[in-house]
Amino acid sequence: MTASALDHQTYVIRKQFLKLFGGKFRIYDPYGRLVLFANQRAFKLREDIRLYTGEDMQEEALLIKARSIIDWSSAYDVIDAASEQKIGALKRKGWKSILQDEWVVMDADDNEIGFIREDSVALALLRRFLTNLVPQRYHAEIDGVPVATYRQNFNPLTLRLMCDFSADQTHTFDRRLGLAAGVLLCAIEGRQN
Repeated sequence: MTASALDHQTYVIRKQFLKLFGGKFRIYDPYGRLVLFANQRAFKLREDIRLYTGEDMQEEALLIKARSIIDWSSAYDVIDAASEQKIGALKRKGWKSILQDEWVVMDADDNEIGFIREDSVALALLRRFLTNLVPQRYHAEIDGVPVATYRQNFNPLTLRLMCDFSADQTHTFDRRLGLAAGVLLCAIEGRQN
């Protein structure tokens, strides 16, 4: 994956429509060019999502690996495939996420550096108990500073998540970790809908 692919402020993640098991995710830059492609396998006890630079799946760019088997609040390590170095981790706050989805963002040494949280408890409860027609929206902060928003577009047939890093002018939030978070929001939280 080229460094220029990570220089954009906005990305779109689309989950393939009518894939019964697992999921295919495509990440596009603001010009509609494919940046990353993921094919999530179904029926895996331990989540292992691999992101490639193209649909031919020849060059791995990122790995997202769950630390444990079917854990309500599992941590997911995000690894750069080329260097095999851990970039950081994302951990779902299990019980707290019943009312409002929340993830902890960690650095490569597992220090908590921020969070990703669903927009509001009221809208989250509305989504969970009344209708899934209200699109989800998340905001991310690193060290108390807003760095990103994730916004699901309303479409009852396909999941499309807008990732906006324009608040992060100093690139505090590693785009690789930010995009991995977007894929997890589609793959894990998207199962609720």
